[in-house]
Amino acid sequence: MARRAGDGRRRSTIREVADLAGVSVATVSRILTGDYPAAPDTRKRVLRAVEELDYVANAHARALAGTPAESIAIVLNSVISPHYAHVAQGVEAQTAVEGRLCLIGTTGGDPERELAMVKFMRAQHAEAVILVGNVVADGKYVQRMSQYAHALAAIGSRLVLCGRPPLGPDVPAVVVEYDNTGGAFAATSHLLSAGHERILCLGSRPGYTTAEGRVAGYRRALAAYRVPHDPGLEVEGTMEWHEGYRMMKERLDAGPRDFTAVFALNDLIAGGACRALADHGLAVPGDVSMVGYDDLQPSLDLNLTTVHLPHEEIGRTAVRLALEHSTTRGAPPHVVLSTHLVIRDSVRPHIS
Repeated sequence: MARRAGDGRRRSTIREVADLAGVSVATVSRILTGDYPAAPDTRKRVLRAVEELDYVANAHARALAGTPAESIAIVLNSVISPHYAHVAQGVEAQTAVEGRLCLIGTTGGDPERELAMVKFMRAQHAEAVILVGNVVADGKYVQRMSQYAHALAAIGSRLVLCGRPPLGPDVPAVVVEYDNTGGAFAATSHLLSAGHERILCLGSRPGYTTAEGRVAGYRRALAAYRVPHDPGLEVEGTMEWHEGYRMMKERLDAGPRDFTAVFALNDLIAGGACRALADHGLAVPGDVSMVGYDDLQPSLDLNLTTVHLPHEEIGRTAVRLALEHSTTRGAPPHVVLSTHLVIRDSVRPHIS
């Protein structure tokens, strides 16, 4: 017998969804879980039936899960990194304003763990699942995360991509990002306008969305100033302090210095690079000019010119848009927040 919702309306059952879609109950359950490799046509029929019948998960199952229905989940690489910590603070602050609880999960940058975390947060019936930061968005990852986005939408929840690009035009995911490439363009242009042409780019990571966006801005600025692009000036590494130190130390140990300036893809890299330069008797900006990216505490300690990101506003906006869009139809919003360059004292004009 079909149950009735609290307002007296009849609540559809999973059996009715299966009958309307022409599939088994097990198939509906697996598709809504988000990890079933169903044919695209089958998936569309099931999601269409869910929408037509206004099917939602059993409220009793929510109670058995032991987690309040009114919660927002945030999934991020780490809670130690200043960037992630500040975005998480924005999510937590806005979640409190909205009268929800905040669930936090970390992945260590592992795409498989992120996928598993999204699945888990869906099982906890979070109203939105917010993914923050860098990811290797290969074809397999995009396909599976798109399935989870549809599965979340089918139960009235929302996937939110925070600081990363969209999954595709037909994926029901809210996107809140910043002008990653534009910020890198401004930072590199600042060095170029000071006469620097041999600019070392620290933190390149092919395949990772954040790093690729910033490297793209670096290359675009070189092209705009008609400076030849030298791939040898792009150094691969992760966005951590010890990696900044390693990249710079290895570069200086390899032979005579072949650069006059550095674009560090974040402020932590810049901090490590500055220490390595000091260990080699070089100073910023006296010997080497430098710009960073993030505008967090390390940049203040270094008096570093850097790109400002609205970290907490990114988190707040993600929560607001997720909750607003959960009650509306149509294409999910895609918001791009602006960045700007903060000028401090880490760049000197280069005299040939």
